[in-house]
Amino acid sequence: MDQVRIGVIGVGNMGSAHAAYLVEGSIKGACLGALLEEDGERASAVQQHFGANVPVFTNESDFFHANVVDAVLIATPHYSHSRLAEQAFAAGLHVLCEKPAGVYTRQVREMNEAAQKSGRVYSLMYNQRTKPIYLKLKDLIQSGELGTIRRMNWIITDWYRSQSYYDSSSWRATWPGEGGGVLINQCPHQLDLWGWLIGMEPKRIRAFCSFGKYRDIEVEDEVTAYMEYESGATGVFITTTAEAPGTNRLEVTGTKGKAVIEGETLSFWQLRTPEPAFNASYKGGFGAPEHWKIDIPVAGAETGHQGITQNFVDAILHGVPLIAPGEEGIQGLTLSNAMHLSTWIDNWVELPLNEALYEQNLNERIRNSPGKTVTTNQTLDVRKSY
Repeated sequence: MDQVRIGVIGVGNMGSAHAAYLVEGSIKGACLGALLEEDGERASAVQQHFGANVPVFTNESDFFHANVVDAVLIATPHYSHSRLAEQAFAAGLHVLCEKPAGVYTRQVREMNEAAQKSGRVYSLMYNQRTKPIYLKLKDLIQSGELGTIRRMNWIITDWYRSQSYYDSSSWRATWPGEGGGVLINQCPHQLDLWGWLIGMEPKRIRAFCSFGKYRDIEVEDEVTAYMEYESGATGVFITTTAEAPGTNRLEVTGTKGKAVIEGETLSFWQLRTPEPAFNASYKGGFGAPEHWKIDIPVAGAETGHQGITQNFVDAILHGVPLIAPGEEGIQGLTLSNAMHLSTWIDNWVELPLNEALYEQNLNERIRNSPGKTVTTNQTLDVRKSY
C-alpha cells in the first residue's frame, strides 16, 4: 500500500473539516476515499460539494462492505464512537477517532480490546499532544528537571461557548446525545494531557460539577476537581465554558522547582538546592531555597489535527510510533467519569472507577433528560475552536 484511502464517518462540524484537508491532499500518503453521513439532506449537500469522485454513503453496512477505504476517521456524536470503531476493526480497517474515545470507560475498554484483536492501527485525535510547549514540559518532567512531582494545577476556562453554540444541534449538551458537557466535549484534551504529562493516575478524586449553571443546558458547564495520588502529590482542575476572558494556566511543582505554562510561554523556576535537601539542612527559620526563573525556549510548530492524521497514516504505511495511541483514551475518560460520579454521589471516588455505579447514574440522567426543542442540526465553522 502506498496510499491510505480514508473514509470520514460523520460530516458535521469536525468531520467536514477533516474531509476538507484530506481532499485537498494535505496528508502525504492519504486521500479521501469515502464519506458516511446518515442525515440524507446533509449527505446530498456533501455529495454536491465533494463531487462524484468521492462516494457518499448513508447506510453503515453499505459503507463498511464497499471495500473503498483502508481506514476510517470517526467524527460522530460521542456515544457512537465505540460501536463504529468496533465495526471498522471487524472489517479490517484502521481507525482514527475523534475525542473522546467514548462516554464511559467500559465502552472504551471494549473498544481497546477490539483494536488489539484486529491488529489494526488505532489512534485518537488528541491534537494538543502536537503542541511544542507541552512536548517541552513533558521532557522537563520525564528528564527529572522538576524532581518528584508534588502538585499540578490547571485552570482552563478559555473554552468559551455561547448559548447559540449549544442550540446548534439537538444532541449537543444533553445526557442522551453527548454524555456530558465541558468535561466530555472540550476538556478531553486537557484531561488527556494531564496524565500524559506526569505519567500517574490519581488514587481518588473529589469533584464539584455545576449543571446548567450559566447556560440553558442539562450537563456540566463548570467544574472544580481535587485529586490525590499514591505518592502524596495532589492536583486541582478547574474549567468552565462561560468565563470571559478565560484563563489557560498550567502549573506543575516538583522538589526541584516549578514549571508554568500560560499563554504561549513556558517558565521554569529552578531551585539551586532541592526543597527536601534545603529543608533538612537550613537552620535559619525564615528562608527559602535560592531559585532562578528561566524562560524555556520552545521550538517548532503545532501540527494539530493534520499532524495527528499524518502520524496515523505514517503508522499504517511505515510503522511510525503513534503520537496518540487509541488505547490511551481511557485514561482521560476515567478522570471525566470520576468527576461526574463524585458530584452525583456527593463524595470521594476511588480509582479504579466503579464502572457499574457510573453507568447506573448516567443512565438515570439519560432517562430523565427533558430533551431539546432544536429540530435542525447546524454545521459550525470549527477552525477557531481549538
